[in-house]
Amino acid sequence: MEHISEAELNDLQYRVQYLRKFIDFTEKDAAALHAARDVVAPLVPAVVDAVYTKLLSFDITSKSFVPRQTGYNGEAPANLSDLSLTHPQIAFRKDFLAGYLKKLVTMDYSNPSSWEYLDKVGLMHTGQAGFAHRITKPALRVEYIHCAILLGYVEDILVNAVVTHPDLDLETKNAVARAANKIIWIQNDLFARHYLADETLSIGTIPFKKPTLLAVAAGLLGLGILLGRFSRT
Repeated sequence: MEHISEAELNDLQYRVQYLRKFIDFTEKDAAALHAARDVVAPLVPAVVDAVYTKLLSFDITSKSFVPRQTGYNGEAPANLSDLSLTHPQIAFRKDFLAGYLKKLVTMDYSNPSSWEYLDKVGLMHTGQAGFAHRITKPALRVEYIHCAILLGYVEDILVNAVVTHPDLDLETKNAVARAANKIIWIQNDLFARHYLADETLSIGTIPFKKPTLLAVAAGLLGLGILLGRFSRT
């Protein structure tokens, strides 16, 4: 039995090592993501539009895009009614998401800086500085519920695109879909670690820390969705 130190899970690279071992994110998964680059790249504009169409369909998620975004120098929207897929500030945000999706299928997962990037993606949405260029900027906070459900939405789009692709054999579809599922759930934890308080809950006689309980529930949900989709292919 391998010992995992709870205290050391606060260290990013130790945490990532544990997450990777637990969910079995291996070099083969990284290779599968890299192999999916030619499949994912042409889909990025459509995926980004779908994501922002979804975000702008709810006032609670749209309101995050009314304040001027860090690095954007154009005209900011005055209210929710100004927001649209073609608004310059939304186009600016769409570029960030497009870059993120491309990184998922190109970056070196053996390099600690790649995990630092994914961790900062989570941190920057909490209202803390995150990236160096935000240290002196106004706080940007998006509540965890919206971040988590958005990751689930992105995963669904990506996995569906892979499993329905006409030019991929079943073995490749399986490898890429599983790799995408794993990396999104690791990313989910790298959001959750910055949001969730380290509180202990008790279920029966078994104590659970809140982040652990939520991660287990979310992981089971993601597994159920993925297995259900493959059973229909």
